[in-house]
Amino acid sequence: MPIDKIFKDDASEEKGERARMASFIGAMAVADLVKSTLGPKGMDKILQSTGRGHSVTVTNDGATILKSLHIDNPAAKVLVDISKVQDDEVGDGTTSVVVLAGELLREAEKLVTSKIHPMTIIAGYRMAAECARDALLKRVIDNKENAEKFRSDLMKIAMTTLCSKILSQDKEHFAEMAVDAVFRLKGSTNLEAIQIIKKPGGSLRDSFLDEGFILDKKIGIGQPKRIENAKILVANTAMDTDKVKIYGARVRVDSMTKVAEIEGAEKEKMKDKVNKILAHGINCFVNRQLIYNFPEELFADAGVLAIEHADFEGIERLGLVTGGEIASTFDNPESVKLGHCKLIEEIMIGEDKLIHFSGVEMGQACSIVLRGASHHVLDEAERSLHDALCVLSQTVNDSRVLLGGGWPEMVMAKEVDELARKTAGKKSHAIEAFSRALVAIPTTIADNAGLDSAELVAQLRAEHHNEGCNAGIDVISGAVGDMEERGIYEAFKVKQAVLLSATEAAEMILRVDEIITCAPRRREDRM
Repeated sequence: MPIDKIFKDDASEEKGERARMASFIGAMAVADLVKSTLGPKGMDKILQSTGRGHSVTVTNDGATILKSLHIDNPAAKVLVDISKVQDDEVGDGTTSVVVLAGELLREAEKLVTSKIHPMTIIAGYRMAAECARDALLKRVIDNKENAEKFRSDLMKIAMTTLCSKILSQDKEHFAEMAVDAVFRLKGSTNLEAIQIIKKPGGSLRDSFLDEGFILDKKIGIGQPKRIENAKILVANTAMDTDKVKIYGARVRVDSMTKVAEIEGAEKEKMKDKVNKILAHGINCFVNRQLIYNFPEELFADAGVLAIEHADFEGIERLGLVTGGEIASTFDNPESVKLGHCKLIEEIMIGEDKLIHFSGVEMGQACSIVLRGASHHVLDEAERSLHDALCVLSQTVNDSRVLLGGGWPEMVMAKEVDELARKTAGKKSHAIEAFSRALVAIPTTIADNAGLDSAELVAQLRAEHHNEGCNAGIDVISGAVGDMEERGIYEAFKVKQAVLLSATEAAEMILRVDEIITCAPRRREDRM
């Protein structure tokens, strides 16, 4: 039997060089795709789905772009994964991590062509990554002790993060909002307590931060419009039992009065349930499901505010924020945890009425109301704000910050270059390549802004030979500038995650020397 018949007919395999080429090319294509979104002058992409409704997303968030792509190339999928992980872990730097990994592979490809073994390259990359990280650690700024300085650091980080997003026009306004929201969290990284509500209309300027919780519902008819010192029962239960609920049941009656009796019995059942609920001593009842007119009347008579059909995320969050738990049985009131807040009232935002809970148990809760011209703008604003909130909440815990604008990459590249000079053997080529890949990030930032990247990066390199230099690319003036004066800061955690993830991903793709594509399963194979 000839050797090539090991695999089924349709299976294909690529070995050695060809496999490596396929994986490099795929990964580099993905990196080039998101490359143009990097930096303050990065462009956005429109993603149009082919499914029903042709939904359109306009975004510049690396992870969102890559998540929406259907990619066939296995190596490209690795890059999509690292951007997802970066998004989940620190929230920002999703584009940088893909661009860096792509550049590392581009450099590795040249080395492989000049007959350096992939394992040698990997060893060099590992040394270089360690060295780069140490270089950053030496230069971090930590103002945790000084509250005022720390707050201004956070403001600067937020503004730098928002700089490359749609919110860049009003970045001070949004940075202020994000920092306030994160300070309310008091060090927790649980962003559940910050609720973002999107209401089309107005401009992005009109967005505001509201302490407390806003539920996107109207208050029912004939119900109290405002309640002080509210005791809230959050429930998920059916309040529509005024019809026979046994499907397929047939009830034979010999007169209309019998029908009325059945209806009466059901009304009684409902009344019992309502009384049980009222027995908790509440004055606000929020239900996930429908509330029919009859129970609604009963609640209104008792002076209890009943809210039906609260959306699920809203109700989960309402429970979390007011300190209550979602209940579905009401037989023993003592075991149900009620939620509390100081005031419930109806407010208007744009055209819509919403219910506002203020003075909630959980002090860290707040709602951010985003206004904007259209749904696409709002979605993108939410993504941008989410990035900023993630980075800030991580920075509150790990308070080390760095300067931004390509400064960290230049610092790392300089140290890595020095390491390459000291290293003997072929590894030094790989280490040099790593430093070239790092410089690609400031280069791309400059290219995207339409500046002369070669000139700027050369200037940066010269500046960085002076000790303690703060030079980075100032895209606004189009020259090399002092990042500390410009207030361009980044979180250390984000940079570290970018560096390590990109190195690991590049390493993984480098190790590949064979791609085997399985044969598609045929229908009749299953018989």
